[in-house]
Amino acid sequence: MTTAAIACTDDGAAPSAPASSAMSPTSSAAPPTTARPTTAPPSAVSPVVHPVSLQALTAKKYNGGDLRLGRVLARNPAYTRYHVTYRSGTLTISGILNVPSTPGPHPALVLNHGYIDPAVYTNGRGLMREQDYLARRGYVVLHTDYRNHAQSSKDPNSEVNLRLGYTEDIVNAVLALRTSQYVDPARIALLGRSMGGGITYNVLVTKPGLVKAAVVFAPVSSAAADNFNRWTRPDRPIAAQILRTYGEPAANPSFWRNVSAVNFFGRVTEPVLIHHGESDSTCPIAWSRETLAALKAAGKDATLFTYPGEEHAFGPAWPTSMARTVGFLKQHGV
Repeated sequence: MTTAAIACTDDGAAPSAPASSAMSPTSSAAPPTTARPTTAPPSAVSPVVHPVSLQALTAKKYNGGDLRLGRVLARNPAYTRYHVTYRSGTLTISGILNVPSTPGPHPALVLNHGYIDPAVYTNGRGLMREQDYLARRGYVVLHTDYRNHAQSSKDPNSEVNLRLGYTEDIVNAVLALRTSQYVDPARIALLGRSMGGGITYNVLVTKPGLVKAAVVFAPVSSAAADNFNRWTRPDRPIAAQILRTYGEPAANPSFWRNVSAVNFFGRVTEPVLIHHGESDSTCPIAWSRETLAALKAAGKDATLFTYPGEEHAFGPAWPTSMARTVGFLKQHGV
């Protein structure tokens, strides 16, 4: 079966460069840039919980734990990098853990990488700049590989289940990280890029209060049909299987609403920071503007920084975006 890409690889991230001065914050709602609803009234959400839905993830009992440090992958004066595994349901998920050299316990982040073909993905791949930057500033960093990646257990139904299992893996990553002797369990946040931004939205609506704050870079849409139409539909084998199973978005709107975080933003309790390049041709910036508007309409603490000239993988503005990220995290106790 062909695997469809949802968002581009994290491997395209450009090296650090001097920050651009032309960038603007947006912290108030702007009108959605496309004519489609951003939220659904409660009556529009099906009372029957489909097993592939955000409601099912909300009701699920999680067992994240058994965080095991394996071999040392690298060591420098600022931090040590370990291969790790942890439990997620019946699966074992691999990842990397950067532990600062300074005395702990430390604040921590779980990093949710963007799409990289599992056939070529290797342990800890993606978000390499962020892993290093955050560890050097005193954060324990857990970069999870997700199921079907690197040394993680296999889930043969992941694709047809719209990869909602990745959300389960991140919830369990946070729970596992709370048990680490290196981590202050009250100071954990999420950072996701591209597809990982969508996973971050899913965690926020299914497990409000799990973390203190969330940051997303160049995220996918918070409406599942947008992502399906942009990346999965062109991949005919898996798209055909998904459509046979759930139907077209127009024919089965209840299902597609219930796998879309935008329809559950009323549940979010954490502050959200969004970074998006205005020249992003992979994940249109309109998606983040719509997400911001929906979060603000739900009364949530949300901020969008836009970066003129930046594409999907940030280049010159990346240092500024990361400085803003750390400032945001500290502002919110992480």
